[in-house]
Amino acid sequence: MSLLVLGLNHRTAPVAIRERFAFGEARVPAVLQTLRETRLVTEVVILSTCNRVEIYAVTTLPPAQAFTELQDFLVRCHDYRDPLTDEIYRLTEPQSVEHLFRVACGLDSMVLGETEVLGQLKKAYELALHYGHTGPRLNKVFQRAFHVAKYVRTETQIQRGNISVASVAVELAEKIFSRLSERTVMVVGAGDTSEKTARALVSRGVTRVLVTNRSAERATSLAATLGGRAVRFEDWAAEFARVDILISSTSSPGFLLDRPRLEPLLRQRSRAPLLLVDIAVPRDIDPAVNQLENVFLYNVDDLQEIADGALGQRRREVARCEAIIREKVKSLLASAPARTLGRTAHSPLHA
Repeated sequence: MSLLVLGLNHRTAPVAIRERFAFGEARVPAVLQTLRETRLVTEVVILSTCNRVEIYAVTTLPPAQAFTELQDFLVRCHDYRDPLTDEIYRLTEPQSVEHLFRVACGLDSMVLGETEVLGQLKKAYELALHYGHTGPRLNKVFQRAFHVAKYVRTETQIQRGNISVASVAVELAEKIFSRLSERTVMVVGAGDTSEKTARALVSRGVTRVLVTNRSAERATSLAATLGGRAVRFEDWAAEFARVDILISSTSSPGFLLDRPRLEPLLRQRSRAPLLLVDIAVPRDIDPAVNQLENVFLYNVDDLQEIADGALGQRRREVARCEAIIREKVKSLLASAPARTLGRTAHSPLHA
């Protein structure tokens, strides 16, 4: 049985396409179940983040047939009717295993060497494991990927000078505003990434933080952690006049903020600059608002240009990391036939 990877990411598809294929976390269990019921795959994990949507699958079908059917399944799930060419990548062994290891190590990330994707990958795996959609093959390969990621972080300097989405947002804010201590931040959507971004801004001097979320309990909890104030989700626009920086990361299927809604809100601001950081996929903010005066909108793809400035040291470490990954993949694939790779989800591993 082969381990296949089919997906698209920030290198192959812009955010306008990636957001069309994104899976909300609540939807993933049902999609995994449906995919298993097709008998197309025997084991499967779906990873869906702001930068990538990937299906990791074990199948008995010939790869060409499996890739065609997996892509058809993905397209049907999202009712996507436009043509797809180079946006989708298809990987077989050993490249599929190398790709998983590279993702876990942060080598395939928008911000080279970042660790956030490792947590996202673990969460995706644990979700599939919980619902019984993994087996000996994926259990072994994913657990080894997590160990290799730890080994790479320990043995190389891939994280030296590391920057995350959160620190990129801070750098943007510091370019636009002279003193962050005088600015008010609003966090729309109290997820992990928005929380990290807010914490990074607080660490640079921000003292006024507003948090709004569909779950009032989550908003209250995060606001308390940040020393800020929770705002009812229905009332966040009423607070907009005092906001200088808005970090948006919800799971809304459509725009929360577009030009017709933003224009009247801007009139309350006396032409003060407004930084909008949209880290949601699908996007929360209509790109058209960037045409408004004194409005600075950045989405997840825009962050790449800023991140590039800090990549020198980490890029020099890539060759070492790639060599380690190739060695670990070769060892894994040579250690046992595919049918005997790993017996349980909790089998011991050696990096």
